[in-house]
Amino acid sequence: MNLSIKNLTKSFEGELVLNNLSLEVDNVHAMAIIGSSGGGKTTLLRILAGLEKPDSGKVFVNGNEIIFEEKFLNEYRKTVGMVFQSFNLFPHFSANDNIVVPLEKVHGVDKKTANLKSSKLLEKFDLAEHKDKRPSQLSGGQRQRVAIARALSIDPQFLLLDEPTSALDPSLTKGVIRTIETLRKENKDLILVTHEMAFAKEACDYFVFIKDGVITDHGNKKNFFSHEISDLLDEFLNE
Repeated sequence: MNLSIKNLTKSFEGELVLNNLSLEVDNVHAMAIIGSSGGGKTTLLRILAGLEKPDSGKVFVNGNEIIFEEKFLNEYRKTVGMVFQSFNLFPHFSANDNIVVPLEKVHGVDKKTANLKSSKLLEKFDLAEHKDKRPSQLSGGQRQRVAIARALSIDPQFLLLDEPTSALDPSLTKGVIRTIETLRKENKDLILVTHEMAFAKEACDYFVFIKDGVITDHGNKKNFFSHEISDLLDEFLNE
């Protein structure tokens, strides 16, 4: 995955959230965006997903510019797999239908193909026996895996995960890490937002630290944690 962000700015109700943010990243497969709450990391992720429009600046993914106009964004969103912090599963649908219905209604996949794809993904994530259960009947970890399966069902160019472990018990975090490791072995590119460093270190190979809407540090895992870091990053890592 190649990512180029140039002079990105975003405000909400007059409050600056992303402050002229720029980043150049080449050939990265699993990137963590880290930082304290309110620093701008989720806003950046939502812009990369085409769910928020910046006030100014440009974003290029794998050499292609994201055009922040609704007509373009409607098509762009169909190429991106987004896993939300609260999973955003349809509560009245079964696990299977949470995958099948978007494939049919949004992506125009025929019902037979959609069901086949869903079955393969649910089996892959050890959810086959739960396919007819609604989200309220599933554990947090199971809901997380359904959300990831749904995001993968569209064969996205990359996967975006917002705080993938925040709604889970600590005992379930290892399951999420195993899932991400599986995706990495399959050469799936992903970007995740997290404030949990132990999880990020296991799951990712590139790190971006955002503080008050500005990137102060970034680099691959080896360099990021071994080179001279900013005072802001040092303070965050030692909180």
